[in-house]
Amino acid sequence: MRKAFMTIFSTAALLALATAAFAADTAGAMGAIGTISWATAIGMGLAAAGCGLGQGLGLKAACEGTARNPEAGGKITVTLILGLAFIESLAIYALVVCLILLFAHPFAKIITG
Repeated sequence: MRKAFMTIFSTAALLALATAAFAADTAGAMGAIGTISWATAIGMGLAAAGCGLGQGLGLKAACEGTARNPEAGGKITVTLILGLAFIESLAIYALVVCLILLFAHPFAKIITG
């Protein structure tokens, strides 16, 4: 039940932020930049929080696994480091998307004329 609630909540939050970012008016540059700035800040904050929770849960599971079976500590550590790298890459992808939203929008007026 908790996983379904979190999935629904995160999907609704991302849809709300994407709508605010893409529906910003290009004619009112200051209003659009302010809206996109808020949307990217909140989006990156949510991405960082989600990645932080994922890394914490992964580290917790690795510590518990090593405590239960110390002989498997090496394999658990390798898997943990690989998993942490994948989780961190998700935060980097979110940062790239936020930077694209933040910096590509002011040039839209120049491209469209």
